[in-house]
Amino acid sequence: MLKIIAFYKYTRLEEPEKFKKEHLDFCNSLALKGRILVAKEGINGSVSGTEEQIKTYKHALESNPLFSGIEFKEDECLMHPFNKMKIKVKPELVRFEQNITLENTGKHLSPEEFLNLANEENTIVLDARNHYESRVGKFKNALAPNIKTFKEFPQVAESIKDKKGKKILMYCTGGIRCEKASAFLKAQGFSNVYQLHGGILNFTKTLPQSDLWEGKCFVFDKRMLSEHNSEEKPISYCEICNTPCDLYKNCRNNECDKLTITCLECERSLGGCCSKKCFDILFMPNIKNEKTQENLFQE
Repeated sequence: MLKIIAFYKYTRLEEPEKFKKEHLDFCNSLALKGRILVAKEGINGSVSGTEEQIKTYKHALESNPLFSGIEFKEDECLMHPFNKMKIKVKPELVRFEQNITLENTGKHLSPEEFLNLANEENTIVLDARNHYESRVGKFKNALAPNIKTFKEFPQVAESIKDKKGKKILMYCTGGIRCEKASAFLKAQGFSNVYQLHGGILNFTKTLPQSDLWEGKCFVFDKRMLSEHNSEEKPISYCEICNTPCDLYKNCRNNECDKLTITCLECERSLGGCCSKKCFDILFMPNIKNEKTQENLFQE
């Protein structure tokens, strides 16, 4: 059994390119696999390895004054959910493109505090993730905006600007997006802003039997979904046959590559494609359609 950890830390990295090279060498020396983003504003990543490898890695980060207080969300996996170790330098850890200060974020709530407050009146539970994430799992009665990328979040703030007198309880996968999103809401005049400390991963680990959470948590690795309870029922449906399903797949047709929810039966019948159109293009390229392959994906 392997360990997988997710983590982030907003801090000041003066030379992210230099840090990237040194950190990549260190990760490779431990034979870790994963995906890490670094920027002048800090680090955000997820890595997998044996228990001893992960222990050594965690100790290294915790011992570095730059990452003092860093926290890790841990899970187990049968095989590496990453192909290799990748570290990239980005302008932002999560792309937001807003001028905010992270010294004025929403108040952090423990899972227990979040659970209690979520049941109060005059409270809005707000999902700070993208729509394709909330489709397969979310907190009950949460407002799950229809956004494709985090940089669209300001549209969400605009849509609830008449709710500034209510308590806003925010959550995301591990907490990193809520840091920026909650600070943005406070800058827009929302005064009662809270965020779930450690995100969904911390909540489901701490309160695995709570019925406030439903479905599964979308994660950005090969697993795509992280489940904390084997009895979880899908809250989403196969996009082809409409049966309850939460299996995300990318269309096998590389020209499409659409991320869809597809049940195993439909995946088999369509050869891993998201539709009959893509099946025909991939497996019967000489078939004559009203729409050509050239214009099919311009819709």
